[in-house]
Amino acid sequence: MASFEELDVRGTQLGELILRRRQTVTLGDTWVYEVKLDGRFLMSSRVADSERELARRGLERIHGEALDVMVGGLGLGHTADAALSDPRLRSLDVVELLPEVVSWHERRLVPLGQRLCADARCKLVVDDCFARLCRDPLRLYDAILIDIDDAPDDVLGTSHTGFYTERNLRLAKRWLKPGGVFALWTNVSHREAYDAHLRAAFGNVEVEDVTFENPLLEAAETNALYFARA
Repeated sequence: MASFEELDVRGTQLGELILRRRQTVTLGDTWVYEVKLDGRFLMSSRVADSERELARRGLERIHGEALDVMVGGLGLGHTADAALSDPRLRSLDVVELLPEVVSWHERRLVPLGQRLCADARCKLVVDDCFARLCRDPLRLYDAILIDIDDAPDDVLGTSHTGFYTERNLRLAKRWLKPGGVFALWTNVSHREAYDAHLRAAFGNVEVEDVTFENPLLEAAETNALYFARA
């Protein structure tokens, strides 16, 4: 059996996109799925703790049933999968810029593709999430979970930087129901500069760290999650 495979290589609007998987001696028959974009290592299926906590902690802040949720960014599907695990969830719109990423799930090239595509509550939408949130709302959500850039000053595309301003965050807030939660994932520990615009737009922001063992770094890593309420 091959211990390394490139499953898909595509040219995209953000650069060359690579989906690969590999096996290691320590994990036996378990495959590790990895994504690279424009030469940059983007994500691994072995490191998804904070992405899943983004959904879990974001939704636990909401009281009530029949929750409607948007996830910005699909990737390997961990944030969306965690949202689907909440029994109160009624609908989930996952907004992904790259149709190539959506196709991985539709073609079942990634482990969570089957679960996401088979769940009637989940809809995969090809669109620029940031541009979408700056337009007039098509519907309102109980939670918007953003899992796109590594941080507001470490973005995948230059156009993303403009989203993290007070003006555009106020536009995004219009997509939330009263009391709804806007949640933002970052792959670094808390930076006060990141929540300044969130506080200006929403007024109320909570920041929580998620610390976990990162096997790729062979060390503990801390990521910060930001939660703002409409």
